[in-house]
Amino acid sequence: MSGTARSTDGETRGRIMSEMLTSGPVTASQLADIIGISPAGVRRHIDKLLEEGLVEHSSQPPRSAGQAGRGRPAQHYQLTSSGRDSFGSGYDELALEAFAAIEEIGGREAVKKLARKRAEKLLGTLRNRPQGDIAEVANDVADTMAAQGYAAEANHVGSGMQLCQHHCPVHAVAAEYPEICEAEHELISELVGSAVAPLALIANGDGVCTAHISMIESSTFAGGTTTERSGGRD
Repeated sequence: MSGTARSTDGETRGRIMSEMLTSGPVTASQLADIIGISPAGVRRHIDKLLEEGLVEHSSQPPRSAGQAGRGRPAQHYQLTSSGRDSFGSGYDELALEAFAAIEEIGGREAVKKLARKRAEKLLGTLRNRPQGDIAEVANDVADTMAAQGYAAEANHVGSGMQLCQHHCPVHAVAAEYPEICEAEHELISELVGSAVAPLALIANGDGVCTAHISMIESSTFAGGTTTERSGGRD
């Protein structure tokens, strides 16, 4: 195979992996429509990615259905942990060592403080944004996280907002230290002024991090009386 062909194959596989990163489980037909090559061509690339351990068969349904057609359900695919790591691991080994050292010195309370500092560094600039409703702030949170490698998005789902992160640069560290995720959700709750409930975590082996954001604004979150009002626009 020529160098040009190898380069083209690599670029196509990179696009396939990027789509899986941002869209979650997808079928070969869906990828073919997005990338602009035949489903057979997509399957050839997926077979190679399966062999390399970068992609796996998914037990989760695709985010967008309607392409399976007649016959048996279409197979859908997602990135493995190795596939996600290829987009940047966030220096997991170094971060694990740092958190372990902090825990040794100050226990889990010190870990919580470090996780909070990290969350503030990730999202703290949003404290200076103009005041907005819950949906606006949730979208700003998603945009800020997306800009830092989280492939995040926020969408209206039912009576609330759903924040999805299709990639977590520090998922291996968060698996050992759940305080990282807890601190992020705590800060997001403060920023949007509403309750945030985690539904799925990449650190726990889920394909995507998902959190539900209530559209009811709350004046307090920790103890005391909570005053609630609608967070959406009339």
